Amino acid sequence: IVKFKLSILKNILSFIQFKMINLTFLIISIAVSSAKAACPNIVSRAEWGARAPTGSSAMSNPVPYVVIHHGASAACTTKSSCINMVKSYQNYHMNSNGWADIGYSFIVGEDGNVYEGRGWSRVGAHAPGYNSNSIGICVIGDFTSRLPNSLALNAVKNLIQCGVSLGKIRSTYSLRGHRDSSATACPGNTLYTEIRKWSQYGL
Repeated sequence: IVKFKLSILKNILSFIQFKMINLTFLIISIAVSSAKAACPNIVSRAEWGARAPTGSSAMSNPVPYVVIHHGASAACTTKSSCINMVKSYQNYHMNSNGWADIGYSFIVGEDGNVYEGRGWSRVGAHAPGYNSNSIGICVIGDFTSRLPNSLALNAVKNLIQCGVSLGKIRSTYSLRGHRDSSATACPGNTLYTEIRKWSQYGL
């Protein structure tokens, strides 16, 4: 009888252990899915045809800052036209400025897509004093007198949340505009006025 009871107890413990393992995997899967769900569509460097960088430096994550830019250029509302604009930014930064790569971490189009620049973990070249401790996000277009459309604004917000979820940006990050780091009109008066309303601005 004792052996029989011990056998039953072992079976119960094995069942509980099996259920606990399954529950752990379920929790991990939900956490990973939630992080992915927060991320907008990110077009990889390979997909948009980026040139190879001539050099790069690693950046520690999570970073404490996010810096917003505008391209001060023509706008784009289709993937093909946005890819052309991203390529033009990279060519200008590398050919005219002599930089190792496109300066921004990510570039956002009014097609709603995010285009990978230097990415989450590489030092940027976009804002003095913030290049090694921030994610630089540039919205394609000129936002001196108008706002980016809702697709672009939502993509920027979702990208930041994505970075927080992935542990690339601190949850207590501080938002900045490019003009907060140097004498420039970037990210345009209208976009700058908009981001100053966001809860993390200037923290």
